[in-house]
Amino acid sequence: MVWATMMKLSQGFSVLSYSVATIIGMIFSFGFLAMALKNMPMSLAYPIWTGIGAVGSIIIGIIFFKDQIPGVTWIFIIMLIIGIIGIKMTTGH
Repeated sequence: MVWATMMKLSQGFSVLSYSVATIIGMIFSFGFLAMALKNMPMSLAYPIWTGIGAVGSIIIGIIFFKDQIPGVTWIFIIMLIIGIIGIKMTTGH
């Protein structure tokens, strides 16, 4: 979420400070995924990682960038959240 937000603020990597923050955010993000992969299978860690990032990015976009989300899209966002929770709860990790 951090790196995606910084990438948006970097305006296509034309603002140096946000561009650097994007790269640092990516490094940390992949580092956290690597740590998760030590304790859970890739088939679970990656979908959870991407799902949380997707939902978080949507929320950040709405709050900070005033992104407009069509009403019906919320159904799918809720389904995504339920899917993330379901994956986590049914795997024992």
